[in-house]
Amino acid sequence: MKIDAHQHFWYYRPETQGWINESMRIIQRNFLPEDLYPVLQKLGIEGCIAVQADQSEEETNFLVELAQKNDWIKAVIGWVDLNADDIDAQLSRYKQYRIIKGFRHILQAETPDFMLTESFKRGIACLEKHKYCYEILIYPWHLKAAIQLVKQFPKMRFMIDHIAKPLIRKHEINEWKEGITTLAEFDNVYCKLSGIVTEADWKYWKKTDFEPYIETVKSAFGVDRIVFGSDWPVCLVAAGYDQVIDLAQHYFKEYTESDKAKIFGLNAIEFYQI
Repeated sequence: MKIDAHQHFWYYRPETQGWINESMRIIQRNFLPEDLYPVLQKLGIEGCIAVQADQSEEETNFLVELAQKNDWIKAVIGWVDLNADDIDAQLSRYKQYRIIKGFRHILQAETPDFMLTESFKRGIACLEKHKYCYEILIYPWHLKAAIQLVKQFPKMRFMIDHIAKPLIRKHEINEWKEGITTLAEFDNVYCKLSGIVTEADWKYWKKTDFEPYIETVKSAFGVDRIVFGSDWPVCLVAAGYDQVIDLAQHYFKEYTESDKAKIFGLNAIEFYQI
């Protein structure tokens, strides 16, 4: 089974999605399952994982409702306030929805030390207790803090979103490479090959721009801990869905069919326990 391990759905509302600014005008509209399904069918992708884009309980419920109506949505990564005093009770309530496999907070908008506070770590411990995974969405300057976080939870399943968003448009790699390579030393950490086109020059990127970054991820995590994700519809500001998957397939074209099957589906099925 081929799986797109990272995409979003939303009803566009400027007041709650201010991050979609005028430079991203192309995605200032609704994106729903009926928009994505024909694309997946055309490319032979049999399922996807819907990831939160808004930090609210309503967002998690919205994604669950979509998944209940569309069986090709194989998992939901929702949002929950990990700093909440009643986090354990909240997660207990979410257990009724088996489609929820984990949660994410938009750490890229926080200072690095946010993820090292006692309340946040208590939330991560609750996720582990309830057998949920956690998706780490960060920039390169958060990597040192992320390493400290991961080090304290050796049994927690962590997924690095968007290969930790290196500054591809500036061709900066050293700080990111050191951090992502260190993170990969923890075998409970996986990495999502997603979101890279939006870190490059949106109009003038070329395939060779990404090679040193993809090679670093492959060398660090190996083929058993990499998953492909489109980051649709955010990717549309820089590339069409077909271009995004072609970019990943181009890099791995010489790999065995077995290895490609892992990267484009089997690793996601294992990690998310689909």
